[in-house]
This record gives sequence, structure tokens and C-alpha cells, in this order.
Amino acid sequence: MTPVEQSTLAQVTQRGRIVTRASREGAERVVRGALFLCALFSVLTTIAIIAVLAKEALTFFTLPNHPEISVWQFVFGTEWTPLLGAKPGFGVLPLISGTFLVTGIAACVALPVGLITAIYLSEFAPQWLRTPLKAVLELLAGVPTVVYGFFALTFITPDILQRVSRWVTGEEVFGTYNALSAGIAVGIMILPIVCSLGEDALRAVPRALRDGSAALGGTKFDTSIRVVVPAALSGIVAAFLLAITRAVGETMIVALAAGSLPTLTANPAAQVQTMTGYMVQIFLGDAPAGGVEYQSAYAVAAMLFLLTLSLAWIGGMVLRRFREEYD
Repeated sequence: MTPVEQSTLAQVTQRGRIVTRASREGAERVVRGALFLCALFSVLTTIAIIAVLAKEALTFFTLPNHPEISVWQFVFGTEWTPLLGAKPGFGVLPLISGTFLVTGIAACVALPVGLITAIYLSEFAPQWLRTPLKAVLELLAGVPTVVYGFFALTFITPDILQRVSRWVTGEEVFGTYNALSAGIAVGIMILPIVCSLGEDALRAVPRALRDGSAALGGTKFDTSIRVVVPAALSGIVAAFLLAITRAVGETMIVALAAGSLPTLTANPAAQVQTMTGYMVQIFLGDAPAGGVEYQSAYAVAAMLFLLTLSLAWIGGMVLRRFREEYD
């Protein structure tokens, strides 16, 4: 061994023990095995959820002594009155209508405000302002959803919506429970998702595109709106879809602020019930376990799963359509 090799070996020995190829490959196999187990756990969990929903939903549609229950009536029926003491009605459209109404209001609040905020943070805000603003957004993401529900119930409805309705129409249009207050609260809840992911997508746009726009005489605003936003469109759409999916599955806000009256309506001032709100109502003990009302919650959960799966599938198609890659 030459003096140079001896010196190099001494330095390596001083820094730590020498790792053999066999031990390194063994450590890599352990890491790969752990990663595979984590992925397998996720897949098995998803399969278990699908199996439980399918089994319980099938039980609901095959309950004896309930000939009024059918898949056609469940999907296209307009009356949802399955609780005790009510005329049986198992049409899920009122719950779907309430879910989409609240989600649509939330999207109208969060998507434009979130995109504008993301553009400002990415393109215009100085560093000394960007840091505290992002901290505030992260703080909003950490607020429990039940707090948003009480916020909608005790502030948005009485102090904003009712006062505005009295000022505009001379009377209170909004009751204690309504879809608009719940939608606004859900929109505030998903706002950090749109802002954070949207800003990440905008900042990932290559600097060369901004420099090229500036070289052609484009202003900062023109560059942001006509160059950066179209280039980051796939990431922005992904942020929108993730936020909408999160709004569809929200539970506590709608359970507290939207109400418990399934109504097939597009009126934001009306009391509505969402699919998640109905499931909360059932599993809090309003129906005996094993009864038709109890089993109907699983059918609603299966329908909600199919809706979110459809949104994810549509989102994947949209992302593939607008995806752009840069060197």
C-alpha cells in the first residue's frame, strides 16, 4: 500500500467505520422493504374501506320488509326522510344537492381569493412580508374544523349575513342554519390549500420565462397573468381539485352550520343537509344500530366515495390535458 493510500485509509478510519458493500446492500434492502410495507398498508387500507362500504351498502339495498328501497330510487329519488317517525323516503339527491351547494359556495370563496393570494406571494410580495403571510396561512390550516363551524354559527350568520340581509331587504332572510354561512366557513378552511399549493406551482415556473417576458417589454403584472399563471396551470388546477375534494368531505362545519333538513334546493339562504352531515347525525345515536336508518348511512358513504373518486378521475384527466414540462 502506497503512502497516499495509507493516508486516505487513515482519514476514512478517523471519520467513521468502513462500511462494506454487503452491509450497505443489506441496509438498502431493509429500507426498500419498509417502504414496500408502507405502500402495501395504504393499498390494503383502501381495499378494506371499499370492502366495508360495499358490504354495508349491499345490506341496505337487500333489507327485508323494505320494498321501497332500490338503487334507482336511491340515486334519483328527491325525498330523503329515512329517520324514525317520518314517511320513508330514500332518494339521496337532496343530500347530494346540499353537498354540492356548500362546496360550490366554498369554491367561489376560496379559489379566486387563494389564487390571487398565491400570485401576490409568489410574484409581488417582498421577503419580509411573504414569511409572516405564509405563517398566518399555515395557522389557518391548523385550526380545528369544529372552530370554523362555531365561527359560522355565531359570527358569520348573525353578524354578517343577517345584518346585510336586513340592510338590503329590510328583513332577515337567513335563519340560524343556512348553506351560505357553512360554505363561507368551508371556503376559509380550504383557502390555505389553494394558497400554498398554488404558490408552489407558480414558483416552480422557470425564471427564463419571466426574463423572456420582461425582455419583450412585459410588465410585472402582464408577466404574472399571461406567462406565469398559464405555465403553472396544471399545478393550480391540482390545488383547486384537492381543495374541492377536501370541501366535499368536510363534516363538522356543515354539521354545525348548514342544518339537518335535507332539501333539494339551490337557495344559499335555505337550511340544507350534506352527505357527511347526515352520517354524523346517524352515528351520534339518532337511529338504532342495524336498522334501515343506520344502514342508509353506509349507502350514503358509498355514494360519497364514488363522487370523490369521480372528482379524482376527472382531475387526473384535466392535469394530463394541461400538464407542461420544462427543461
